Amino acid sequence: MQFITTSFDELTVRQLQQIYKLRVAVFVVEQACPYQEVDDTDLMAWHLRGLDSTGQLLVYARLMREANQQARIGRVITNPIVRGLRGHGYGQQLLQQAIVQIQALWPSTTQINIQAQHYLDRFYRGFGFQPVSGVYLEDGIPHQNMILTLN
Repeated sequence: MQFITTSFDELTVRQLQQIYKLRVAVFVVEQACPYQEVDDTDLMAWHLRGLDSTGQLLVYARLMREANQQARIGRVITNPIVRGLRGHGYGQQLLQQAIVQIQALWPSTTQINIQAQHYLDRFYRGFGFQPVSGVYLEDGIPHQNMILTLN
């Protein structure tokens, strides 16, 4: 898998369409969660895409800089086509690359924040993320806030 991190302004219209198509298919349609998926944060975020050899979007995450030497990972997603092929570690590769890219983009980052779907608690803990909130509903889906402290 090839990872590419791109600012919004560097994305082509086809790349942006591929990202939005995937995000809406999973976060709005599959999860039956009607909300404004496309937002202004996209304009300021860096877009991490994992592509196969044909250019198909396999995984995606949005990376944002926050105040006080913090960053945020959002819209973490694996393509539904890929999710059926368990055992390839695409989600792990994506999160690992997201952490690496944040450290490259903003070397002074001391903490990475994420609003994680609660069912993925163990997955994120495997990377060192720790919960800092109780479980709450966001758009009808249980979430929790988690942080990863960087050295």
